[in-house]
Amino acid sequence: MTADKPDKLSATKLPSLGGAVTGRVRASWGSSTSYQSATPSAVSWPGGSYRFSARRIANTRQLSNTAVHPKRHSVPFPTIQYRKHIPGTPTHGLQRVLTDADRAATYQDRQRHRYLSLSNGIWASISGWPLVALIVAFVVCLPILSVLYLAFNPEENIWPHLLDTVLVRYISNTVILMVGVAFGTLCIGVSTAWLVTRYDFPGRSIFNWALLLPFAVPAYVIAYIYTDLLEFAGPVQSALRSAFGWKLANEYWFPSIRSLPGAISMMVLVLYPYVYLLARAAFLEQSASVLEAAKILGGRSRSRFFKIALPMARPAIAVGLAMALMETLNDFGTVDYFAVQTLTAGLYDVWLGMNNLGGGAQIASLLLIFVMMLIGLEKTSRRHREHFQPTASRFRKLDRRRLTGKSAALATTSCALPILLGFLVPAWVLLNYSIRYFELSYTEDFRQIAMNSIALSATAAAAAVSVGILLSYSQRLRPTKLLKTSVSISSLGYAVPGAVLAIGVIIPFAAIDNAIDALMRSHFDISTGLLLSGTVFALVFAYTVRFLAVAYGSVDASMKKISPHMDDAARSLGHSSLTILSRIHLPLMKSGVLTAALVVFVDCMKELPATLVLRPFNFDTLATHVYQYASDELIGEAALGSLLIVLVGLVPVVLLTVSIDRSQELKAAGITTVGTSKHAV
Repeated sequence: MTADKPDKLSATKLPSLGGAVTGRVRASWGSSTSYQSATPSAVSWPGGSYRFSARRIANTRQLSNTAVHPKRHSVPFPTIQYRKHIPGTPTHGLQRVLTDADRAATYQDRQRHRYLSLSNGIWASISGWPLVALIVAFVVCLPILSVLYLAFNPEENIWPHLLDTVLVRYISNTVILMVGVAFGTLCIGVSTAWLVTRYDFPGRSIFNWALLLPFAVPAYVIAYIYTDLLEFAGPVQSALRSAFGWKLANEYWFPSIRSLPGAISMMVLVLYPYVYLLARAAFLEQSASVLEAAKILGGRSRSRFFKIALPMARPAIAVGLAMALMETLNDFGTVDYFAVQTLTAGLYDVWLGMNNLGGGAQIASLLLIFVMMLIGLEKTSRRHREHFQPTASRFRKLDRRRLTGKSAALATTSCALPILLGFLVPAWVLLNYSIRYFELSYTEDFRQIAMNSIALSATAAAAAVSVGILLSYSQRLRPTKLLKTSVSISSLGYAVPGAVLAIGVIIPFAAIDNAIDALMRSHFDISTGLLLSGTVFALVFAYTVRFLAVAYGSVDASMKKISPHMDDAARSLGHSSLTILSRIHLPLMKSGVLTAALVVFVDCMKELPATLVLRPFNFDTLATHVYQYASDELIGEAALGSLLIVLVGLVPVVLLTVSIDRSQELKAAGITTVGTSKHAV
């Protein structure tokens, strides 16, 4: 009950009574569940110290609409005597006293009714499709929860030993690696994006899409190639010794490629497209009128870039940087081949070398801290993006300024070097080695390995896209806060390094296998062996968790383009949610689903850290095949598999290029698109 105005006899006059006298109440006889709203005949508290008679209460201006309501938790609880109307009898002279027990029972009934209503509401909000989505979110989070549980409950706690020996080195190398990669990707990605967006120079139209080509080359592949080129017996140092007459390595200085700076260089060459892609999109979205206004106010070209264009694009750049650093944490092949002791390499050393899964989980928990920091950076950048880059109803495309002479040559060189070092040189070396070692490499085993990769990646892509459709459609049906939170949690798998994910999958799967085996042995004297861990199912599960965010982003962007009125029209014709999805949504979002499946397929083909641990015995993929041959210094035999991975990786690069160009054409025409290229990334 609520009151319009308090009367003379108000709660302020009864501070010690634990009750309140309200003014004009909006209730008629008997409408309240807990208390009858009427004119009380008397109000008294235990002990008789305070009592208000009906006459005193009736003397207020509100008369019959005045009621006394005790506070819910007041002690002692007052006894209230009401006049209550009974149908068929006169309204005067009838009184009924509500005892404390009556009020307590009525209050309990009311609370029970509220609880049942709340429970029914929660169950209704999570039943059906949303319930399945919540179960999927829990399953996706299971690896992370398993890692955290084992980190705090290891069988043998070697944390003090790690802290005294190698842990500081692992952390410092990881931080230096991330800082170096961040600096390199920012310098190359932002500068090249600004050049191809703002200026016109020879080769700009080619550089516009060719700068994405290093996307196709995995970091571990380019590390193998440059090690072969730059080591002591490689062609570069051999040519230098021949030209200057040197014989021994101590006669000259040459930087070591197998070092922390070498690992930073290799990762920068293949990860800068993350920053370039989003920075270029952000620069293209900036209207020319903003920069022209700064020019009129006397701003020079450099100041317009650093004070206007760069701050407006900063959130998008931060997102690209966070994604590049996540890939840096995920890398194992490069740091292992270069013998750089990072947290990822240390995780494998402790887990497989020292045979201590608990210690590996403890190092994995440290990696998760780095990941959470990067996720926070990415989320913060997305949340504040509209403040840096407001949308305007009148958008005018930037007019590129023509460069000539030395400026044009410098711009061309700046854009050509990343493409040359990050794609053309590796592709040429791989093609050369593949031709020379083709007969030695293209064997029956290689064909079987290629088929394993294709089948495994296709299965994982189908699973990830199916789960992505389930999450997106469930959120469309019931856009509750709980479901949105669950979907956001489900997308965290992409940020989890493959080594951490491998531990998170092994722990619960091994526990389930051991429990089933023990049960079958005790009851039937049969050993079931490995049903989940060490099987292809474990790999598919890990791939699905790892790349679910990629599939969901593309699928959800396509589903949001479908008008909700189509769903309403289908329901009015008697169609169920499943029929609407199969007959309306899926045909309309076919291109988005195929794009998501293709991108996940390519990512699975390149995935190495989790595959090394979770693959079954005598089961290899192209990534593990290349890793094993390169570790044995057999770059020629690894070239064909590496080239195939690179060729497959070119497909999403083409899709990204077409998608960006198409979105810019639509924007120039005044058409707003839903879903940008960042979902494909």
